[in-house]
Amino acid sequence: MLRVFEANAKGLMPGDAQALRAGEGVAWLDLFAPDEAEAALVRGLGVAVPSLAEMEEIEISNRLYRDEGVEYLTVVLPGQNAEGVQVASPVTFILGNGRLITVRHHAPRPFETYPVRAGQSTAGCASAERLLLGLWEDIVSRLADHLEMAGRELDAAARQVFGEARATEPGALQATLRQVGLQGEVIGRVRLALVTLERALSFFEATERGAPVAGLIAGLMRDIGALSEHSDHLSARIGLTVDATLGMITLAQNQTVRIFSVVAVLFLPPTLVASIYGMNFAAMPELHQPWGYPAALAAMLASALGCFLVFKWKKWL
Repeated sequence: MLRVFEANAKGLMPGDAQALRAGEGVAWLDLFAPDEAEAALVRGLGVAVPSLAEMEEIEISNRLYRDEGVEYLTVVLPGQNAEGVQVASPVTFILGNGRLITVRHHAPRPFETYPVRAGQSTAGCASAERLLLGLWEDIVSRLADHLEMAGRELDAAARQVFGEARATEPGALQATLRQVGLQGEVIGRVRLALVTLERALSFFEATERGAPVAGLIAGLMRDIGALSEHSDHLSARIGLTVDATLGMITLAQNQTVRIFSVVAVLFLPPTLVASIYGMNFAAMPELHQPWGYPAALAAMLASALGCFLVFKWKKWL
């Protein structure tokens, strides 16, 4: 899908393919999972459209480079894929001929929200460079939202782990452990996005294009640095919460094992009494007495009760 946006005094307005062919007034071209016809249309503007395999290259030289005056900057951003699953996938930002071109194969939220509020952003829409920085500013804000939501989920998990006894049952703790793990995945995707954004900003700053917008770049760098520190703090909290949850699960399991052990010990004295009266000795006079059977039952009950009282006195129960 190809989206065309034109810049005016109010911000960004949707355009059409005719404006793209004319080559006038087009400020932003957004390619979402482009087909060959859409890619060919953009290549006609003198810009190479990287494939998904090229965008996924790990080497920095393949993600951040200049080619015939056109800058290609690839970052990894969280978003939804075609199946609605949250993933971290590359997005390429292309600056050339006074236009911003983005190539992506998943749907980060800022690409849907930014065109509406581009005119109110700090960077504005006066140039492709400012449009790029405004979009990055919106992406950084969205990443901050992800970290804030993850922090709230961790707060809820911590309250459950260290809360009331009913909340620390094994089933509830396992659900908490699963939720904490999901938040760890979210924070990991955000951390990767921050790292790649920081590299792209450094590359952008080193070019002549970055000079007129140095203040905006410095502000974004500060925001990314603060979010990176916050993500490290949340990662440490995840480790603490996971350890505490696993400890609570282990304690609950130990409590269950202890109960079984105590029950087994309580049955040992009655079993001993029953074993004695099960012996086949000829000289066991009480076996022929009418009170023999009740006496044996009483001895079993008394031995079990005695063990129970001793365990309570020792506070083993």
